[in-house]
Amino acid sequence: MNEQGEGIGRVNGYTLFIKDAVIGDRIEGKVVKAKKHYGYGRVLSILEPSPFRVTPRCPAAAPCGGCQLQAMSYERQLQFKEDKVRNHLVRIGGFSEDSLPMEPILGMEIGEEPFSEKETRGETGGSGPFHYRNKGQFPFGRAKDGRIVYGFYAGRTHSIVEAEGCCLGAPVCEKILQTIKRFMEEYHIEPYNEETHSGLIRHALIRTGYHTGEIMVCLVINGDRLPRAQVLTDRLMEIKGMASVSVNINRERTNVILGEKVVCLSGLPYITDRIGALTYKISPQSFYQVNPVQTEKLYGKVLEYAGLTGSETVWDLYCGIGTISLFLAQRAKQVFGVEIVPAAIENARENAKLNGIPNTEFFVGKAEEVVPRWYEEHEEASVDVIVVDPPRKGCDETLLKTMVQMRPGKIIYVSCDSATLARDLKYLCEEAYRVEKVQPVDMFPQGVHCEVCVELGRNKTI
Repeated sequence: MNEQGEGIGRVNGYTLFIKDAVIGDRIEGKVVKAKKHYGYGRVLSILEPSPFRVTPRCPAAAPCGGCQLQAMSYERQLQFKEDKVRNHLVRIGGFSEDSLPMEPILGMEIGEEPFSEKETRGETGGSGPFHYRNKGQFPFGRAKDGRIVYGFYAGRTHSIVEAEGCCLGAPVCEKILQTIKRFMEEYHIEPYNEETHSGLIRHALIRTGYHTGEIMVCLVINGDRLPRAQVLTDRLMEIKGMASVSVNINRERTNVILGEKVVCLSGLPYITDRIGALTYKISPQSFYQVNPVQTEKLYGKVLEYAGLTGSETVWDLYCGIGTISLFLAQRAKQVFGVEIVPAAIENARENAKLNGIPNTEFFVGKAEEVVPRWYEEHEEASVDVIVVDPPRKGCDETLLKTMVQMRPGKIIYVSCDSATLARDLKYLCEEAYRVEKVQPVDMFPQGVHCEVCVELGRNKTI
């Protein structure tokens, strides 16, 4: 299977990528797009099912772009992700497979689903954990028959697949989405149309606090105001746990979901949740890991690999709302955090105060600009550990160069894309560092993505 979860098959030496095929399947397929050396196809029938094939729990699993691996047993999903990380490190990073210090992937235990409720426990089909996501972004639109619909985008498209009762999120999302849909129908409020850039309701962003039970709803609108907003707000606030209702204004012709301006309609402009002993304020635009159970495992590894004793100065790059920063600050002398989103840095500073952690300082800006500028002004300053958790594109080379110049004893790299991780590790290890440990963590059961935590130590001879 490829990195998008498509099966790779061959007919007379010709390679075909087949959506919804599982490793070990023997299928009859139809070619839908042919190029000179490879093509794309779809499954017509399964002649011999793979020993790893299971019946998906969600009826929309095949057309929906959210769960690429739901037809595969969870044990094989974990193997798929572990193999992907290893292959990237070997093929892109140039590391030796035999000497790669890679730990077995940390999967999610059955029964750990944080948002499973009584009405979901009788669900059948699928394999592994479901109902683990604390966040969902649901586009609204019109079906071909004119009905207002919500769901998820089909893979590689912006066509909405109706997905009522998603198996990955909190069950309360369905009640919220139905409330919004009925409100739109009742007051003739149009969903957004990408082709004509018309209509009002683009997305509903829903967050749920695992430990607190607090719920946030943020409607993304193609306009300056929501008509009859008080009616919808009153209905949503009746839902148990509802703590924040807001609108996000995005009038741009773009596929970026959130705009810059958020207007709070009811409650607070944030919700709170906990990771370990720490409490965090989370706003609509904040980055916050979507799987609360696995997040504690991932951050536990970051803390373990950092090996802090209380005397260290630490930088946390791409720090978001300070989730990792505050974890580290409990055991470090000083932690500096950098994040480009102003609202996230505001949350980070509030979170430090909320938890009574004074030994942190946060900067707004691009890490590749803030850190080099700080280093030029503080060349004599000692930096012991750098933690970096970049977006999927990885680190800018300017930032990697500055990290090497700062000469920290350790670099902890947290990655959501093992391909760019491998590229960046290759650079760091060609300069002054060596890979000590690699720990994949499955944050996204049923999907293809995998988080990785890597400990790098400085070569003593450099």
